[in-house]
Parts: sequence; C-alpha cells; structure tokens
Amino acid sequence: MKTRIGILGMGGVGGYFGGLLAKAYAESDSVEIIFIARGETQKAIAQNGLKIITDSNEVIVFPNLVSNNPEEIGELHYLICATKTYDIESSFESIKNCITPDTVILPLYNGVDAPERISYLFPENEVLQGCVYIVSMIESPGIIKKIGHYEKLFFGSKTASISKLNQLQSILEKAAIESYLVENIEEVVWEKFIFISALASVTSYLNVNIGGILNNPSHKAIYISLLNEISAVAAAKGLAIPNDIVAQTIVKLEKTPQDATSSMHRDLLAGRNTEVVSLTEYVVNQGLKYGVAIPTYQIVLEKLL
Repeated sequence: MKTRIGILGMGGVGGYFGGLLAKAYAESDSVEIIFIARGETQKAIAQNGLKIITDSNEVIVFPNLVSNNPEEIGELHYLICATKTYDIESSFESIKNCITPDTVILPLYNGVDAPERISYLFPENEVLQGCVYIVSMIESPGIIKKIGHYEKLFFGSKTASISKLNQLQSILEKAAIESYLVENIEEVVWEKFIFISALASVTSYLNVNIGGILNNPSHKAIYISLLNEISAVAAAKGLAIPNDIVAQTIVKLEKTPQDATSSMHRDLLAGRNTEVVSLTEYVVNQGLKYGVAIPTYQIVLEKLL
C-alpha cells in the first residue's frame, strides 16, 4: 500500500514543500502526494502543474491528485497542513472524512496555537508540532515564488511513535527537504514564533519591510521591544528559550532579504484577512495570563484590530 500524504494549504509554505514532495515522488510506487486545493488554485495546478520559482531556477511539478473532494482524496496516512491560522477549523471540517485515527497530522503554521486547536477537533490523532523558516509566497494561482536560499523544516512530538516520525523524516529527506526531527520541538517552535510574531506585528504596524526595520533606529527599537516582551512571555510559560534569543532573532532577520516582509503585512496591504489573532493577540492574551508586561504588543494590537 502506498503512503498517502495530503498537503492542505497551497500557499507559500504548503505549495513550496508540497511541490518538492510531488517532484520527488512523481513516479514512486510507495508514496502518493495529494494537493488539497480548490477554486483557481485547483484549476491552475490541474491544467498546468504547480510552478515553483526560486532565485536560480523554475520547476513545474504535478501531484498524483489535486482535489478538494473528500471522496476523491480518500484516506490519508499523513496530512501536512499550512493554511492561514484563521482557516484551521473550516479547512479541517471540509476534509474530516479523509482523516482516520491513524492519520498523523503535521501543522506548519505561523502561530503556536494550531496543534491544540487541531487536537480538539481530532483527539484520537497524533498531532505533531512543526515550523519552517522560508520566504515564499503565492505569485498567482498555481505559482509559488521563493526568495533567498534559507529553508528549514523542524518537527517532532513527545507522544507519536518513533517509527512514524522516522518514516516522515525519511520521506522529507528523500525529497531534498532540509528537515530536522528534534526532541525539544516546543522550544524550537516558540523560537520561530518569537521571530515571526514580532516581525509580523512590527511590519504591519509600521507598514515597512525588513529593510525598513533594520535601517531605521526608531523602527528597530519598536521591533526589539516586541522581541523582549514575547521572550518574557515564553520564559513565564516555562520554556527553555536561549538567554540570547533576542540577539539570535535579530541575526536571523539580518540574514533575510531586506526587500521581503511578513505574510501578515502582505495580506494587510492586499486587503485580505490577516493572522493578527494568532500572531499578535495571542501574545497579548498570554502576557495577561502569565502577568507579563506587554505594552508594545498592546499598542500594536490596538492599531491592527
């Protein structure tokens, strides 16, 4: 029997990593890749394939199936999900019949609340924790653009069987995905969350890109205030975050293309729904819960809401 892997959410993250999987297993007898998509994205991929554009090349890939029909999709062994956080419940509702108690779910969202929300919907399933570092986006339906060379995927679980974790890691590695199966996954996910939450909040609040943060002292000061506040929240939650997490995060930002910005900022500029609830409001609520002062986050949230 083939291992059937569904990709839910064909945006910058799901489209890019799903595309690498589809490319690697196009002729496989053991792994089947299903893109779960609808509307113009489904139509574009079905007709022309999924195009991935990087700084150095372009590639067009075709999955084994692209569909939003649960009867066509069938039962899945693994589900990699990367929709927007505000779509979690509705997107899972649409494919709930494809998820069996044995389906292993790997969330790759910007926020940190997804595993808990998915586990509430599917309490019998193994819901892993995961995160990625990548700058990628939808250029148009069926076309994903990736900027820069940086791409890493981290995942793990304290409860899933090691055999299933190792199988997933092997599948990812054979697709040339730089992936890491780690024990301290909660801390790794929070390190990414510290990076993306502060970045999404400050770029959206100030309406600037990464260069606009790094090259303007007052903008950078606001960014650093956000980093200090969210790091304090993580510490209050008992997470073993590095003592120099703020400095580490600034270094990560300096390695990111300066003309890039956060996906939340892009959505805001385009007049689309944003992930402000998961990326900014969540931090404010956690700060209030644990008695941590988060004045800069509160100012930013007030404007963004």
